[in-house]
Amino acid sequence: MRDDLSAIFVDAGERDPVKAARREIKRPPPKKFYSLVGVAPRDGGFALTLDGKPVLTPARAPLIVPTRALAEAVAAEWRRQGEFIDPADMPITRLVNTALDGVSRAMQTTAAGIATFAGSDLICYRAGEPASLVAAQNAAWEPILAHFRVAHGARFVCAEGVVFVDQPPESLASIEKRVAREAKKPDGALRLAALHVMTALTGSALIALALIDGALGLDAAWAAAHVDEDCQWRLWGQDQEASERRAARLKDMRAAYELYAALQG
Repeated sequence: MRDDLSAIFVDAGERDPVKAARREIKRPPPKKFYSLVGVAPRDGGFALTLDGKPVLTPARAPLIVPTRALAEAVAAEWRRQGEFIDPADMPITRLVNTALDGVSRAMQTTAAGIATFAGSDLICYRAGEPASLVAAQNAAWEPILAHFRVAHGARFVCAEGVVFVDQPPESLASIEKRVAREAKKPDGALRLAALHVMTALTGSALIALALIDGALGLDAAWAAAHVDEDCQWRLWGQDQEASERRAARLKDMRAAYELYAALQG
C-alpha cells in the first residue's frame, strides 16, 4: 500500500494555497488501492489511516490534523471514492495537504496575501446604477461593514465605480491583526489555508473574515460575493458555463468553510 499521497495529489507544496487547492491532475485517475479508511489518535492529533496504516502528505509529512472532526471529514472523502480515486472530489483533503506542505512554510506570506485584499475589497466598490443593483449591494454589504466598525473598530471607505480609494491605515492594520490572530493559533496553517481560499473565492477579505467571525453564514457570504453576477443573471439569464464554474468554486468554498469549522472541535 502507498504510504504517501504524492502519486495522487501533486503540488501541495505550492505557496499559493488557492492554486494548490484547485490544481487538477492531467492524467488518468489512480485506481483505489485500499479497503478500510480510519481515524486514529496520533502525536496529539488525529491521523488518517488506510488499511490501518498512517498516511503521509505528498511532501511526506504525517497527515495529522488537530481535531477528530476534521480527520473524519478527510476520511469521509476517502470512503466515498469508487473504483478510481478522484482528487477533484476530495477538496478538504487537498486543502489539508496544501496547509501542511505549503502554507506551514509560508505563514507570513499567506497572512499578508489575505490582508492585502482589504486594501481594495470587493464590498467597497459600488455601482451607481441600476437602482436594483445599488439596493442589492447595500443590503448585502452594509451589514458586513457595520460588523467591522463594531467588532474591530475598522471603518472602510466606499467609492462608486472602479477608481481606487485609499483605506484608513488603522482599518487595514485592524485586518492585519485579525488575520495574525488566526496565524498564531497552533493550527494556524490550516486556518490560513482555509481563510485564503475563502478570501480569494469571494474577492473579499471582509466577507471571509465576517464569515469566520460568525457575522455571516456560508450561504449569505457566498451570496454577498455574487451580488453583481446575480443581478446580471436576473437581467440577461444564466450562462451554463459560468454556472458550472460558479458551482465548482462553491464546492471549494464549502470545503474551506467546513475545514475551518471542523477546527473548532
